[in-house]
Amino acid sequence: MPRRTKGPRLWLQPARKHRDGKIIEQAVWVIRDGAIKRSTGCGPREIEQAARRLKDYLNAKPTERASDRDPAAVAIADVVAIYSEDVISKHTPPKETAARLSRILDFFGGETLAYLNKKICADYVKARGSAAAARRELEDLRSAVRHHWEAGLCMALTPVVLPERGSPRERWLTRQEAAHFLRTARRMRQLQFGKETDRATAYHVAQFFLVGLYTGTRAGAICGAALDQPTIGRSWIDLEAGIFYRQAIGRRKQKNKRQTPVRLPPRLLAHLRRWKRIGLSTRSLIEWNGEPVKRINKAFRSVRRAAGLGDDVVPHTLRHTCATWLAQRGVPTWEAAGFLGMTEATFIAVYGHHHPDHQKSAVNAFGSPRQLPDRYNATKREQSGSNVVRLVGKH
Repeated sequence: MPRRTKGPRLWLQPARKHRDGKIIEQAVWVIRDGAIKRSTGCGPREIEQAARRLKDYLNAKPTERASDRDPAAVAIADVVAIYSEDVISKHTPPKETAARLSRILDFFGGETLAYLNKKICADYVKARGSAAAARRELEDLRSAVRHHWEAGLCMALTPVVLPERGSPRERWLTRQEAAHFLRTARRMRQLQFGKETDRATAYHVAQFFLVGLYTGTRAGAICGAALDQPTIGRSWIDLEAGIFYRQAIGRRKQKNKRQTPVRLPPRLLAHLRRWKRIGLSTRSLIEWNGEPVKRINKAFRSVRRAAGLGDDVVPHTLRHTCATWLAQRGVPTWEAAGFLGMTEATFIAVYGHHHPDHQKSAVNAFGSPRQLPDRYNATKREQSGSNVVRLVGKH
């Protein structure tokens, strides 16, 4: 039986070397699709450009869309290709979704929908090495399979079994840790020949840190924020009104990530206006060398290491820290949830134990005197009480 193709995917073709070790052809990303091998012309570090080439290839390639097919006759690679054509382009970060599905194809691409079951999904989790990453990638596969079934292209909905969801992150920064991180980011300088120069290299991380700490906004909305001028596809900050519109304009609202507007605290708003005035932020909130910063992860890690903090401190930790501090300050739960852009039930479930009123009634019950039980039942006591007005009826 011939081996099934894994479907269109990116593959890093290694560099070719001569017998003497000299490189005669550099490594390059290529598109593999069965017997087809097409070079993208992108080097190892140009994964984003290579992903765009793959997207263009998929858009130009017609995908088979026969109706009501048996799962055993439907290739997973075709399911992913159809999902890419119909849905991925509408996602907030399409290249990240494409990268996750590329890893799915590396494992499942040569199989059909009938191949999917609980054991195979568990094998993928084991091979992936990270349960959290595997769960997120299997969620994409599940969405692709459901989209294929809802389009009437398959006779049955094949189950994709996800691993159990991990415990939510509870790491938050103390005020001393936050101050130390911020101080480290402001003081980092570029090194030349082993000596520090006057050029600051992480001030944009300090800007990101302050906005995340004061508003609890997710990293994507902060890095994508435009200043003063509303821009299609981006969140934006109205410096005049002091409001951060975290939902990108023209982008479909997500059910699980509420991006509600937030009123900026006066101290943070003063920082933002100063950054705009001195040119640190011109068109975008977070900039480096005059260009908007799309991802802050790498620079954030550099500051974290310099500050001596652990790997559990990530950009999303700022959101946890903001929520925890609001709870510790006794802010009403409905108001804190609205400020952070989450439901009150979520805020209480994740951060409610930090609130000073948490279990207050239960604790106070131990300090209150015990109430003795009534000697008489209610009817007899009420009838014999001195404050009861007796009504005498007329005969």
